[in-house]
Amino acid sequence: MNRDRIGEYDVLVLVSLVWFLGKFVRYLFPPLFESIQGAYGVSNATVGTAFTGFMVVYALLQFPSGAVADRLGPVRVIVAGAVVAGAGSLAVVVDAPFAVLVAAMLVVGAGTGVHKTVSVRLIARVYPARTGRMLGVHDTLGAMGGVAAPAVVVAALSAPPAVAAVLARLPGADWRAPFLLTGVLAVSLAVATGLRLRSDERLGAETDADADDSPGAAEYFRLFRNPRFSAFVLVTVGFSFAHNGLVAFLPLYLSRAAGLPTSTANLLYSLVFAVTFVQLATGDLSDRVGRFPVMVATLGLAATALVALVALPGLGGGAVAAAVVVAAFGLGSHGFQPVRSAYLMELLPERLAGGGLGVVRTLLMGAGALAPGAAGVVADAVGFRPAFALLAGSMALAAVVAAGLWLTE
Repeated sequence: MNRDRIGEYDVLVLVSLVWFLGKFVRYLFPPLFESIQGAYGVSNATVGTAFTGFMVVYALLQFPSGAVADRLGPVRVIVAGAVVAGAGSLAVVVDAPFAVLVAAMLVVGAGTGVHKTVSVRLIARVYPARTGRMLGVHDTLGAMGGVAAPAVVVAALSAPPAVAAVLARLPGADWRAPFLLTGVLAVSLAVATGLRLRSDERLGAETDADADDSPGAAEYFRLFRNPRFSAFVLVTVGFSFAHNGLVAFLPLYLSRAAGLPTSTANLLYSLVFAVTFVQLATGDLSDRVGRFPVMVATLGLAATALVALVALPGLGGGAVAAAVVVAAFGLGSHGFQPVRSAYLMELLPERLAGGGLGVVRTLLMGAGALAPGAAGVVADAVGFRPAFALLAGSMALAAVVAAGLWLTE
Protein backbone atom coordinates (compact mmCIF):
# COMPACT_ATOMS: atom_id res chain seq x y z
CA MET A 1 0.00 0.00 0.00
CA ASN A 2 1.10 3.60 -0.63
CA ARG A 3 0.78 6.57 1.66
CA ASP A 4 -2.67 7.36 0.27
CA ARG A 5 -3.85 4.08 1.74
CA ILE A 6 -2.72 5.03 5.30
CA GLY A 7 0.65 3.32 5.24
CA GLU A 8 1.54 -0.30 4.76
CA TYR A 9 1.22 -1.56 8.32
CA ASP A 10 -1.16 0.87 10.04
CA VAL A 11 -4.11 -1.50 9.71
CA LEU A 12 -2.17 -4.44 11.07
CA VAL A 13 -0.67 -2.54 14.00
CA LEU A 14 -3.85 -0.80 15.17
CA VAL A 15 -6.19 -3.78 14.97
CA SER A 16 -3.51 -5.95 16.61
CA LEU A 17 -3.15 -3.53 19.52
CA VAL A 18 -6.91 -3.59 20.02
CA TRP A 19 -6.73 -7.40 20.00
CA PHE A 20 -3.88 -7.26 22.54
CA LEU A 21 -6.09 -5.35 24.97
CA GLY A 22 -9.01 -7.70 24.29
CA LYS A 23 -6.88 -10.72 25.15
CA PHE A 24 -5.32 -8.89 28.10
CA VAL A 25 -8.64 -8.21 29.79
CA ARG A 26 -9.92 -11.74 29.04
CA TYR A 27 -6.89 -13.34 30.68
CA LEU A 28 -6.97 -11.07 33.70
CA PHE A 29 -9.86 -13.14 35.05
CA PRO A 30 -8.39 -16.68 35.44
CA PRO A 31 -5.37 -15.60 37.55
CA LEU A 32 -7.85 -13.68 39.74
CA PHE A 33 -10.25 -16.60 40.29
CA GLU A 34 -8.68 -17.28 43.68
CA SER A 35 -9.00 -13.62 44.72
CA ILE A 36 -12.59 -13.51 43.45
CA GLN A 37 -13.40 -16.68 45.39
CA GLY A 38 -11.90 -15.15 48.50
CA ALA A 39 -13.78 -11.88 48.06
CA TYR A 40 -17.18 -13.41 47.30
CA GLY A 41 -16.99 -16.92 48.80
CA VAL A 42 -17.95 -18.68 45.54
CA SER A 43 -16.99 -22.13 44.20
CA ASN A 44 -14.94 -23.31 41.21
CA ALA A 45 -18.18 -24.07 39.38
CA THR A 46 -19.48 -20.54 40.03
CA VAL A 47 -16.41 -18.68 38.78
CA GLY A 48 -16.12 -21.14 35.88
CA THR A 49 -19.76 -20.56 34.93
CA ALA A 50 -19.28 -16.78 35.16
CA PHE A 51 -16.35 -17.06 32.78
CA THR A 52 -18.47 -19.30 30.56
CA GLY A 53 -21.03 -16.46 30.44
CA PHE A 54 -18.25 -14.12 29.34
CA MET A 55 -17.28 -16.54 26.57
CA VAL A 56 -20.87 -17.23 25.49
CA VAL A 57 -21.48 -13.52 24.90
CA TYR A 58 -18.14 -13.37 23.09
CA ALA A 59 -19.16 -16.30 20.87
CA LEU A 60 -22.62 -14.94 20.07
CA LEU A 61 -21.12 -11.72 18.69
CA GLN A 62 -19.01 -13.46 16.03
CA PHE A 63 -21.62 -13.74 13.27
CA PRO A 64 -23.43 -10.40 13.92
CA SER A 65 -20.13 -8.51 13.98
CA GLY A 66 -19.20 -9.83 10.54
CA ALA A 67 -22.61 -8.98 9.12
CA VAL A 68 -22.60 -5.46 10.61
CA ALA A 69 -19.05 -4.85 9.37
CA ASP A 70 -20.16 -5.74 5.85
CA ARG A 71 -22.71 -2.92 6.01
CA LEU A 72 -21.08 -0.26 8.21
CA GLY A 73 -17.40 -0.97 7.67
CA PRO A 74 -14.91 -2.83 9.85
CA VAL A 75 -13.32 0.21 11.49
CA ARG A 76 -16.58 1.30 13.11
CA VAL A 77 -17.16 -2.18 14.49
CA ILE A 78 -13.63 -2.47 15.88
CA VAL A 79 -13.79 0.98 17.49
CA ALA A 80 -17.22 0.37 19.01
CA GLY A 81 -16.06 -2.95 20.44
CA ALA A 82 -13.02 -1.36 22.08
CA VAL A 83 -15.18 1.33 23.68
CA VAL A 84 -17.65 -1.22 25.07
CA ALA A 85 -14.84 -3.43 26.41
CA GLY A 86 -13.23 -0.40 28.05
CA ALA A 87 -16.51 0.56 29.72
CA GLY A 88 -16.95 -2.96 31.05
CA SER A 89 -13.42 -2.97 32.44
CA LEU A 90 -14.02 0.28 34.27
CA ALA A 91 -17.22 -1.18 35.75
CA VAL A 92 -15.21 -4.05 37.27
CA VAL A 93 -13.21 -1.50 39.29
CA VAL A 94 -16.28 -0.61 41.35
CA ASP A 95 -16.61 -2.69 44.55
CA ALA A 96 -20.09 -4.17 44.11
CA PRO A 97 -22.00 -7.46 44.61
CA PHE A 98 -20.96 -10.55 42.64
CA ALA A 99 -23.89 -10.15 40.24
CA VAL A 100 -22.54 -6.75 39.18
CA LEU A 101 -19.11 -8.25 38.58
CA VAL A 102 -20.68 -10.93 36.36
CA ALA A 103 -22.65 -8.27 34.45
CA ALA A 104 -19.44 -6.30 33.86
CA MET A 105 -17.76 -9.49 32.62
CA LEU A 106 -20.59 -9.95 30.10
CA VAL A 107 -20.13 -6.37 28.85
CA VAL A 108 -16.41 -7.00 28.38
CA GLY A 109 -17.26 -10.21 26.53
CA ALA A 110 -19.53 -8.30 24.17
CA GLY A 111 -16.91 -5.63 23.49
CA THR A 112 -14.10 -8.08 22.78
CA GLY A 113 -16.38 -10.46 20.86
CA VAL A 114 -16.83 -8.20 17.85
CA HIS A 115 -13.14 -7.94 17.01
CA LYS A 116 -11.62 -11.19 15.71
CA THR A 117 -14.05 -12.09 12.91
CA VAL A 118 -13.86 -8.56 11.51
CA SER A 119 -10.09 -8.24 11.85
CA VAL A 120 -9.29 -11.61 10.23
CA ARG A 121 -11.17 -10.79 7.06
CA LEU A 122 -9.83 -7.22 7.02
CA ILE A 123 -6.22 -8.42 7.26
CA ALA A 124 -6.82 -11.11 4.63
CA ARG A 125 -8.08 -8.41 2.23
CA VAL A 126 -5.36 -5.87 2.93
CA TYR A 127 -2.52 -8.44 2.76
CA PRO A 128 -3.78 -11.13 0.33
CA ALA A 129 -0.34 -12.47 -0.60
CA ARG A 130 0.85 -12.67 3.03
CA THR A 131 -2.29 -13.71 4.89
CA GLY A 132 -0.70 -16.44 6.99
CA ARG A 133 2.25 -14.27 8.00
CA MET A 134 0.13 -11.22 8.85
CA LEU A 135 -2.40 -13.23 10.82
CA GLY A 136 0.57 -14.69 12.68
CA VAL A 137 1.66 -11.17 13.62
CA HIS A 138 -1.90 -10.21 14.60
CA ASP A 139 -2.42 -13.30 16.76
CA THR A 140 1.05 -12.98 18.28
CA LEU A 141 0.42 -9.43 19.47
CA GLY A 142 -2.98 -10.50 20.77
CA ALA A 143 -1.55 -13.44 22.66
CA MET A 144 1.00 -11.18 24.31
CA GLY A 145 -1.97 -9.87 26.26
CA GLY A 146 -2.03 -13.29 27.89
CA VAL A 147 1.63 -12.89 28.80
CA ALA A 148 1.10 -9.47 30.32
CA ALA A 149 -2.11 -10.21 32.23
CA PRO A 150 -0.76 -12.73 34.79
CA ALA A 151 2.36 -10.64 35.33
CA VAL A 152 0.24 -7.57 36.02
CA VAL A 153 -1.91 -9.59 38.43
CA VAL A 154 1.17 -10.82 40.31
CA ALA A 155 2.49 -7.25 40.48
CA ALA A 156 -0.84 -5.90 41.75
CA LEU A 157 -1.22 -8.58 44.42
CA SER A 158 2.37 -8.31 45.66
CA ALA A 159 2.88 -4.57 45.30
CA PRO A 160 5.32 -2.82 47.68
CA PRO A 161 3.76 -0.77 50.51
CA ALA A 162 3.99 2.56 48.67
CA VAL A 163 2.18 1.18 45.61
CA ALA A 164 -0.29 -0.74 47.76
CA ALA A 165 -1.23 2.51 49.49
CA VAL A 166 -2.11 4.03 46.12
CA LEU A 167 -4.10 0.96 45.09
CA ALA A 168 -6.00 1.09 48.38
CA ARG A 169 -7.54 4.38 47.27
CA LEU A 170 -9.40 2.64 44.43
CA PRO A 171 -13.14 2.02 44.87
CA GLY A 172 -12.52 -1.73 45.31
CA ALA A 173 -9.83 -4.21 46.32
CA ASP A 174 -6.32 -4.12 44.88
CA TRP A 175 -7.07 -7.05 42.55
CA ARG A 176 -9.39 -4.74 40.61
CA ALA A 177 -6.59 -2.29 39.75
CA PRO A 178 -5.58 -3.92 36.42
CA PHE A 179 -9.09 -3.32 35.09
CA LEU A 180 -8.71 0.43 35.59
CA LEU A 181 -5.58 0.36 33.44
CA THR A 182 -7.37 -1.71 30.78
CA GLY A 183 -10.40 0.55 30.63
CA VAL A 184 -8.41 3.73 30.16
CA LEU A 185 -6.15 2.20 27.50
CA ALA A 186 -9.04 0.61 25.58
CA VAL A 187 -10.98 3.85 25.25
CA SER A 188 -7.83 5.77 24.28
CA LEU A 189 -6.88 3.22 21.63
CA ALA A 190 -10.43 3.20 20.25
CA VAL A 191 -10.23 6.96 19.71
CA ALA A 192 -6.80 6.70 18.08
CA THR A 193 -7.94 3.89 15.77
CA GLY A 194 -11.07 5.73 14.70
CA LEU A 195 -9.20 8.94 13.94
CA ARG A 196 -6.40 7.20 12.05
CA LEU A 197 -8.44 4.79 9.90
CA ARG A 198 -11.74 6.54 9.33
CA SER A 199 -10.60 8.37 6.17
CA ASP A 200 -9.66 5.23 4.27
CA GLU A 201 -12.69 4.43 2.12
CA ARG A 202 -11.36 1.03 1.05
CA LEU A 203 -11.36 -0.22 4.63
CA GLY A 204 -15.01 0.72 4.98
CA ALA A 205 -16.08 -1.35 1.98
CA GLU A 206 -15.50 -5.00 2.69
CA THR A 207 -17.66 -6.15 -0.19
CA ASP A 208 -18.71 -4.82 -3.54
CA ALA A 209 -21.89 -6.88 -3.57
CA ASP A 210 -25.21 -5.09 -3.80
CA ALA A 211 -27.20 -5.08 -0.55
CA ASP A 212 -30.08 -6.85 -2.30
CA ASP A 213 -27.68 -9.63 -3.28
CA SER A 214 -26.57 -10.27 0.30
CA PRO A 215 -26.61 -14.00 1.10
CA GLY A 216 -29.31 -15.31 3.40
CA ALA A 217 -28.75 -17.38 6.52
CA ALA A 218 -29.62 -20.61 4.68
CA GLU A 219 -26.66 -20.13 2.33
CA TYR A 220 -24.24 -20.03 5.24
CA PHE A 221 -25.62 -23.22 6.75
CA ARG A 222 -25.49 -25.01 3.39
CA LEU A 223 -21.71 -24.85 3.76
CA PHE A 224 -22.04 -27.72 6.24
CA ARG A 225 -23.25 -30.04 3.47
CA ASN A 226 -19.59 -30.31 2.49
CA PRO A 227 -18.21 -33.16 4.68
CA ARG A 228 -14.69 -31.76 4.68
CA PHE A 229 -15.92 -28.34 5.78
CA SER A 230 -17.93 -29.91 8.61
CA ALA A 231 -14.96 -32.05 9.62
CA PHE A 232 -12.70 -29.01 9.82
CA VAL A 233 -15.30 -27.23 11.94
CA LEU A 234 -15.09 -30.24 14.29
CA VAL A 235 -11.32 -29.74 14.45
CA THR A 236 -11.75 -26.10 15.44
CA VAL A 237 -14.47 -26.94 18.00
CA GLY A 238 -12.36 -29.66 19.67
CA PHE A 239 -9.36 -27.36 19.82
CA SER A 240 -11.35 -24.43 21.21
CA PHE A 241 -12.99 -26.52 23.95
CA ALA A 242 -9.64 -27.85 25.15
CA HIS A 243 -7.79 -24.53 24.85
CA ASN A 244 -10.38 -22.40 26.63
CA GLY A 245 -10.85 -24.95 29.40
CA LEU A 246 -7.13 -24.97 30.08
CA VAL A 247 -6.60 -21.21 30.04
CA ALA A 248 -9.53 -20.77 32.43
CA PHE A 249 -8.23 -23.16 35.12
CA LEU A 250 -4.51 -23.65 34.56
CA PRO A 251 -3.45 -21.42 37.51
CA LEU A 252 -5.77 -23.29 39.91
CA TYR A 253 -4.74 -26.66 38.45
CA LEU A 254 -1.04 -25.94 38.97
CA SER A 255 -1.56 -24.68 42.52
CA ARG A 256 -4.10 -27.24 43.76
CA ALA A 257 -3.41 -30.40 41.74
CA ALA A 258 0.32 -29.95 41.10
CA GLY A 259 1.02 -28.29 44.46
CA LEU A 260 2.86 -25.22 43.18
CA PRO A 261 2.74 -21.85 44.99
CA THR A 262 0.06 -19.51 43.66
CA SER A 263 2.58 -16.92 42.45
CA THR A 264 4.54 -19.62 40.59
CA ALA A 265 1.34 -20.98 39.06
CA ASN A 266 0.36 -17.53 37.78
CA LEU A 267 3.79 -16.94 36.27
CA LEU A 268 3.72 -20.35 34.57
CA TYR A 269 0.28 -19.42 33.24
CA SER A 270 1.86 -16.49 31.45
CA LEU A 271 4.29 -18.94 29.84
CA VAL A 272 1.39 -20.30 27.75
CA PHE A 273 1.34 -16.94 26.01
CA ALA A 274 5.04 -16.08 26.20
CA VAL A 275 5.75 -18.57 23.41
CA THR A 276 3.19 -16.90 21.16
CA PHE A 277 5.95 -15.81 18.75
CA VAL A 278 5.73 -19.29 17.28
CA GLN A 279 2.74 -17.96 15.33
CA LEU A 280 5.07 -15.84 13.22
CA ALA A 281 6.84 -19.02 12.14
CA THR A 282 3.81 -21.28 11.69
CA GLY A 283 1.81 -18.68 9.76
CA ASP A 284 4.69 -18.04 7.38
CA LEU A 285 5.53 -21.76 7.12
CA SER A 286 1.95 -22.62 6.19
CA ASP A 287 2.15 -20.11 3.33
CA ARG A 288 5.13 -22.08 2.03
CA VAL A 289 4.46 -25.78 2.70
CA GLY A 290 0.69 -25.92 3.10
CA ARG A 291 -1.82 -25.60 5.93
CA PHE A 292 -2.41 -29.21 7.00
CA PRO A 293 1.17 -30.30 7.80
CA VAL A 294 1.52 -27.35 10.17
CA MET A 295 -1.93 -27.84 11.71
CA VAL A 296 -1.42 -31.55 12.40
CA ALA A 297 2.00 -30.94 13.95
CA THR A 298 0.80 -28.15 16.24
CA LEU A 299 -2.39 -29.93 17.33
CA GLY A 300 -0.42 -33.10 18.04
CA LEU A 301 2.04 -31.17 20.21
CA ALA A 302 -0.78 -29.49 22.15
CA ALA A 303 -2.56 -32.82 22.73
CA THR A 304 0.65 -34.49 23.93
CA ALA A 305 1.33 -31.60 26.32
CA LEU A 306 -2.18 -31.86 27.80
CA VAL A 307 -1.72 -35.59 28.42
CA ALA A 308 1.60 -34.84 30.14
CA LEU A 309 -0.06 -32.15 32.22
CA VAL A 310 -2.65 -34.63 33.47
CA ALA A 311 0.14 -37.06 34.42
CA LEU A 312 2.30 -34.37 36.04
CA PRO A 313 0.90 -34.50 39.62
CA GLY A 314 1.18 -38.30 39.73
CA LEU A 315 4.79 -38.15 38.55
CA GLY A 316 5.71 -35.60 41.20
CA GLY A 317 6.86 -33.07 38.63
CA GLY A 318 7.98 -29.73 40.02
CA ALA A 319 8.03 -26.24 38.61
CA VAL A 320 10.62 -27.03 35.92
CA ALA A 321 8.66 -29.99 34.55
CA ALA A 322 5.46 -27.96 34.67
CA ALA A 323 7.14 -25.11 32.79
CA VAL A 324 8.28 -27.46 30.01
CA VAL A 325 4.80 -28.95 29.60
CA VAL A 326 3.04 -25.57 29.71
CA ALA A 327 5.48 -24.14 27.15
CA ALA A 328 4.88 -27.13 24.86
CA PHE A 329 1.13 -26.59 25.06
CA GLY A 330 1.59 -22.91 24.28
CA LEU A 331 3.73 -23.70 21.23
CA GLY A 332 1.17 -26.13 19.87
CA SER A 333 -1.97 -24.15 20.61
CA HIS A 334 -0.66 -20.79 19.42
CA GLY A 335 1.03 -22.30 16.41
CA PHE A 336 -2.30 -23.70 15.22
CA GLN A 337 -4.37 -20.52 15.38
CA PRO A 338 -3.11 -18.36 12.48
CA VAL A 339 -3.04 -21.40 10.19
CA ARG A 340 -6.63 -22.20 11.12
CA SER A 341 -7.77 -18.68 10.21
CA ALA A 342 -5.81 -18.62 6.96
CA TYR A 343 -7.23 -22.01 5.90
CA LEU A 344 -10.78 -20.91 6.67
CA MET A 345 -10.39 -17.82 4.50
CA GLU A 346 -9.26 -20.11 1.65
CA LEU A 347 -12.00 -22.64 2.28
CA LEU A 348 -14.90 -20.19 2.32
CA PRO A 349 -16.32 -18.74 -0.93
CA GLU A 350 -15.58 -15.02 -1.23
CA ARG A 351 -19.29 -14.15 -1.28
CA LEU A 352 -19.84 -16.01 2.01
CA ALA A 353 -16.48 -15.26 3.64
CA GLY A 354 -17.61 -12.69 6.24
CA GLY A 355 -20.73 -14.42 7.48
CA GLY A 356 -19.24 -17.90 6.97
CA LEU A 357 -16.26 -17.05 9.16
CA GLY A 358 -18.68 -15.60 11.70
CA VAL A 359 -20.73 -18.84 11.77
CA VAL A 360 -17.63 -20.99 12.25
CA ARG A 361 -16.24 -18.72 14.95
CA THR A 362 -19.61 -18.74 16.71
CA LEU A 363 -19.48 -22.54 16.88
CA LEU A 364 -15.87 -22.80 17.94
CA MET A 365 -16.15 -20.01 20.49
CA GLY A 366 -19.45 -21.43 21.72
CA ALA A 367 -17.69 -24.73 22.42
CA GLY A 368 -14.87 -22.81 24.06
CA ALA A 369 -17.39 -20.90 26.15
CA LEU A 370 -18.81 -24.13 27.57
CA ALA A 371 -15.38 -25.40 28.56
CA PRO A 372 -14.77 -23.32 31.75
CA GLY A 373 -18.16 -24.24 33.18
CA ALA A 374 -17.77 -27.91 32.25
CA ALA A 375 -14.24 -28.07 33.63
CA GLY A 376 -15.32 -26.33 36.84
CA VAL A 377 -18.21 -28.75 37.40
CA VAL A 378 -16.02 -31.80 36.80
CA ALA A 379 -13.28 -30.38 39.04
CA ASP A 380 -15.72 -29.83 41.90
CA ALA A 381 -17.21 -33.31 41.44
CA VAL A 382 -14.17 -35.54 40.94
CA GLY A 383 -11.09 -33.32 40.91
CA PHE A 384 -8.96 -31.26 38.55
CA ARG A 385 -7.09 -34.17 36.93
CA PRO A 386 -10.25 -35.78 35.44
CA ALA A 387 -11.33 -32.33 34.27
CA PHE A 388 -8.04 -31.85 32.43
CA ALA A 389 -8.23 -35.40 31.07
CA LEU A 390 -11.50 -34.35 29.39
CA LEU A 391 -9.69 -31.41 27.81
CA ALA A 392 -6.86 -33.67 26.64
CA GLY A 393 -9.37 -35.96 24.92
CA SER A 394 -10.93 -33.03 23.09
CA MET A 395 -7.55 -31.83 21.81
CA ALA A 396 -6.58 -35.35 20.75
CA LEU A 397 -9.83 -35.64 18.77
CA ALA A 398 -9.01 -32.41 16.94
CA ALA A 399 -5.53 -33.70 16.05
CA VAL A 400 -6.85 -37.04 14.77
CA VAL A 401 -9.54 -35.45 12.57
CA ALA A 402 -7.03 -32.95 11.15
CA ALA A 403 -4.68 -35.81 10.30
CA GLY A 404 -7.55 -37.60 8.55
CA LEU A 405 -8.30 -34.51 6.47
CA TRP A 406 -4.65 -34.20 5.52
CA LEU A 407 -4.36 -37.86 4.47
CA THR A 408 -7.53 -37.66 2.35
CA GLU A 409 -6.80 -34.25 0.83
